[in-house]
Amino acid sequence: MIINQQNLAILNQSFSAAFAGGLAMAAPMWSQIATLVPSTTSEQKYGWLGKITKFREWIGERQYQNLVAHDYAIKNKTFENTVSVGRDEIEDDQYGVYKPVIEQLGQDAALHPDELVFSLLNAGFTTPCYDGQYFFDTDHPVGAPGNQTSVSNFQGGSGTAWFLVDNTKVIKPIIYQKRRDYAFQAKTSLSDDNVFSRNEFVWGADGRGNAGLGLWQLAYASKETLDVSSYADARAAHQSFKGDNGKPLVIRSAELWVPPSLEQAALEVVQAERLANGASNVMRNLSKVVVCPWLAA
Repeated sequence: MIINQQNLAILNQSFSAAFAGGLAMAAPMWSQIATLVPSTTSEQKYGWLGKITKFREWIGERQYQNLVAHDYAIKNKTFENTVSVGRDEIEDDQYGVYKPVIEQLGQDAALHPDELVFSLLNAGFTTPCYDGQYFFDTDHPVGAPGNQTSVSNFQGGSGTAWFLVDNTKVIKPIIYQKRRDYAFQAKTSLSDDNVFSRNEFVWGADGRGNAGLGLWQLAYASKETLDVSSYADARAAHQSFKGDNGKPLVIRSAELWVPPSLEQAALEVVQAERLANGASNVMRNLSKVVVCPWLAA
């Protein structure tokens, strides 16, 4: 290929289309468990986390439900992924070899929020959330100040973690905060430093955002052996959660999230018609099994 600005513009258009194609091919999972929150600043504060409002009969004046101010904030981070290709390779018509690389760059951009969200979920056993406790913990404070009790959303155990998730609410267990979409960029001008100094063209993508922990009440974790007994106990505990006002949160343990290593056990728990002893499986179809490769970390 003759290296000139016209041909490079055509090449950039082709690579931009390949990047968009990679984005479209991806099947990210983060939106199933995380709430998308657009961000307009370097740091977004979530002082309202932990306060769930309830309707009451209107007798007399309105009762104002003050949102408890928690000092929880998510700082945006900038992420990039960049590839370089020697000018000589483009000149020798090798650009077709790199089109799949650019497509993969697009797919990686679409899946990067998955990495942020599920890495945080995996770290929930040692990462504090809005109430100062670990996201998965045995002593979350619930109730009015001075009259609080400890509530657990962690069953215990020391094995492979699995999770019950209520994704039927407007707010989900995790927050994905997006400041700027992932965008494709090219540095192929013949006057660019990378071309002049290193004889290479550069393509890359960058975006800005981050993930944070949302409402611990919407997720329940266990490291016990996944069987009908542990699942039933976890489900009962999860769906019994109440708010600070003492009223049920109406939690629905709609999904059972597992890593690939627990897929068979999960399916046996919630899809098998009968248990190993021949008894009917009363837990059948109570939760949807979601197998997530990111949970294998």
